[in-house]
Amino acid sequence: MTPVRWGFLGAGFVASRGVAPVVHDSTVAVLQCVAARDLSRAEALEPARAVTEYESVCEADDVDAVYVSLPNDAHLPWVVRALEAGKHVLCEKPLALDADQVRAMRDAADAAGVVLVEAAWNRWHPRTRRVADLLSDVAAPSVSRSWFTFPGVPDGNYRLDPSRGGGALLDVGCYAIGAALLALGPDVAVEAAQASTGPTGVDLTISSALRSPVGTAEIRGSFQEPESQGWHVEAPGLVLDVPHPAFTSWREPSSLVVTRDGAELTETFGSCDAYRLMVDAVSDRVAGGDAWVLPVSESLAVARAVDLVREAAAR
Repeated sequence: MTPVRWGFLGAGFVASRGVAPVVHDSTVAVLQCVAARDLSRAEALEPARAVTEYESVCEADDVDAVYVSLPNDAHLPWVVRALEAGKHVLCEKPLALDADQVRAMRDAADAAGVVLVEAAWNRWHPRTRRVADLLSDVAAPSVSRSWFTFPGVPDGNYRLDPSRGGGALLDVGCYAIGAALLALGPDVAVEAAQASTGPTGVDLTISSALRSPVGTAEIRGSFQEPESQGWHVEAPGLVLDVPHPAFTSWREPSSLVVTRDGAELTETFGSCDAYRLMVDAVSDRVAGGDAWVLPVSESLAVARAVDLVREAAAR
């Protein structure tokens, strides 16, 4: 296939360390243009062209797809702008601040006839795909526990700014909620939620109990607690344990403990770069292929659950 020409909006840590290198290394993608407010940061990603105006990337004739790697509050305006310009879009997680924003993005993508994908890169990891496959065969009620915690966000970081979509729920809680929904299905209710709010007004720790017709889940995300990521699912005849790091395994071997009817087996996965798997899959879809990409419907389900947790914690 002819390589997909990518334009980036933003040149921060994930764009520069995670996504740009795999675009450069890919046979199905090229880094055509990067826009950053600081031109030197855009140039550091070594695109064919570096600019300071996001609009110019959206309007560029030599850009097929746009990767949005901006603070959370900037996702909606720039995703919609790129979609309306006829560009396919890959946008960093969380796709949007709430479910209404995801719906607006989805509608804009449908109207333009282009691809919209949330860059929840862990969903392309072979271990996560394996867990999803195993859970798809579980018809009986299940219990899920998922968490993502780490201590300390630097002062001045957008994650501590409520006006920019900060807070643990949107940053790390969405990983835990996404895992829970793979076990429970998309239609969940919140039984309880608690948040610890910091001096800037964002949630520093969030926890919640969820319920659906097929089971229950506990989720937790925190900027205050020791570094830990995990995912545990129990269903009749099946127990799954995804050890640390459950959601951010990157270029390292990983494992999954599967217990069937009391017999434990550890499945192993070789080192891989899930950013590479994501970029190649989305590029394939942009080019008209059928590679698996995270459906917008799943991103919307996570956003709805985030809304419910946020509302319950505020009561």
